[in-house]
Amino acid sequence: MRRLLQFQVLLFAFFAITAGGCSRDVIPNTDVEDTSRNREVLEFCERYRAAVEERNVPVLMDLASQRYYDDNGTPSGLDDVDYGGLGEKLSIWEEGVLDVRYEIRYRRVSFNRERVLVDYTYTGSFRVHTPNGERWARRLADNRLVLTRESVSRSQGENGEESDGSDEEEVFRIVSGM
Repeated sequence: MRRLLQFQVLLFAFFAITAGGCSRDVIPNTDVEDTSRNREVLEFCERYRAAVEERNVPVLMDLASQRYYDDNGTPSGLDDVDYGGLGEKLSIWEEGVLDVRYEIRYRRVSFNRERVLVDYTYTGSFRVHTPNGERWARRLADNRLVLTRESVSRSQGENGEESDGSDEEEVFRIVSGM
């Protein structure tokens, strides 16, 4: 009986140790596998998150593709937003929102030929103007950013600033999900 118990303990220890070796490394505070490609994507997404918190519409528009289009998940075209509509929507948002706290928990990054899908859960707290004064509104939801790579001139730079050289580089842009 004692040998059986020792065998079971050893067997359990073996499986516990080997099961740990099967786990994948994830980027801290995310559910996303730790790879250089995923880190590059999440660094871009963190620039988006910071721009939301700062209510920085010019940066948000720079992060968006000129081909931006979002159907907002509805079959009706009434709430669809293209790049121009995004600029209008963000300008109205900037005027009505006084302060933002925006946290993201990244769940998954998926790559296909032309797009990168970033699934995440966000918690947003927004201090807004209302007819009755200022108040905080909170939102917790899942979302997906759809990214693409676009070529930009190095002389233009990613944020529109001038830089040396005229080579082109590939940068991420958001095509849907803002």
